[in-house]
Amino acid sequence: HAVSVGEVLQLPPLLEELASQNPGVEFVITTTTHTGYAVAREKFPQHCICYFPLDFSWAVSRALQRIQPTAVFLVEMEFWPNFVLAADRLKIPVSIINGRLSENSFRGYRKIRALIGPLLNRLHLIAVQTDAYAKRFAQLKGDSAGIHVTGSIKFDGVQIERDDPLTEELRNAFQLKSSETILVVGSTQSPEERIALDVYLQARKRFPDLRLILVPRHQERFEEVAGLVRRYGLPLIRRSHHSREDVGSVLPFSTSAKPAICLLDTLGELKACWGLAAFAFVGGSLTKRGGQNMIEPAGYGAAVMFGPNTWNFKDVVDALIQHRAATVVRDQDELLDTLTGWLEDPESAKRQGERARKFVLDQRGATNRTVELISPLVVSSREPSCDRAA
Repeated sequence: HAVSVGEVLQLPPLLEELASQNPGVEFVITTTTHTGYAVAREKFPQHCICYFPLDFSWAVSRALQRIQPTAVFLVEMEFWPNFVLAADRLKIPVSIINGRLSENSFRGYRKIRALIGPLLNRLHLIAVQTDAYAKRFAQLKGDSAGIHVTGSIKFDGVQIERDDPLTEELRNAFQLKSSETILVVGSTQSPEERIALDVYLQARKRFPDLRLILVPRHQERFEEVAGLVRRYGLPLIRRSHHSREDVGSVLPFSTSAKPAICLLDTLGELKACWGLAAFAFVGGSLTKRGGQNMIEPAGYGAAVMFGPNTWNFKDVVDALIQHRAATVVRDQDELLDTLTGWLEDPESAKRQGERARKFVLDQRGATNRTVELISPLVVSSREPSCDRAA
């Protein structure tokens, strides 16, 4: 089960390795959000994709009886009491993989430890990303039995080579020249797009080869952000308006004196888009969101920056900062100062990017460790039924 887009995008290397070790195994992928469902359908057309059942006893029991899974794996920490209890009654092993438990979530769960502890003890195993997460799970469970530190699968799925066909397709769609310096501002929430536009326009006065790509976090905000760009009086290229057949079309309103703002308003393409970035700002970090995945731009060797509100990725952020592989900007002024500093001294940005890429490469291996743990659970003669699950 992968709750949304981020979790769905962690699955490819894991499923590939599981399938190679267990020929003939069938996967049923469940998700909770509409965007997660759409991306799962696109990424895994060969597998059954379903919405995760609502956590009512009758709903989860019916779903489990229809699918008849050999085992259930919950990515990160999407944990529903009635689902766990129903699976336990049917003797279906449920495990958490790539588990994470932030300090805030831990404090909340600790208040209901009497409820959550017995549920965690019904899990077959808990494979977590870090020692800190392992300690938090152990405190909730009451012991460390069944808890394994495997590292983060996210690092294994990170693309590190920029010569990806989709990345080049995006370059053509956005009419980006090799001589231009590209700032990708991704996974944004309001007002981060406005901040990015103001910073871009200010920086471009001195550095006219700078281009900006905006990538809102949520699909429902695509039109809002497009309207924001238009209110600034700037040309706009929307990825959704360019099919694979017409990516070379020329927009007469986009000129070297007034280049278009690029808006990535599609699902599942941010990962490839980071490959265009010389500089990357990861959104949800100047708001109260708690940050978004900064591993992907780091893997490409981009110079990465983000705001101070990154508690959802605290361990990754701490490690990046420790390795001098990312920069924290507290507000719009610091974002502008950092960006202009990199534009004035591209070598400093390049060195930070190289440190980030090395950090990502050094973290790899979690997929193999996870598969080694869970592969024995996959071996069974039972076959899940997508038709029955629908």
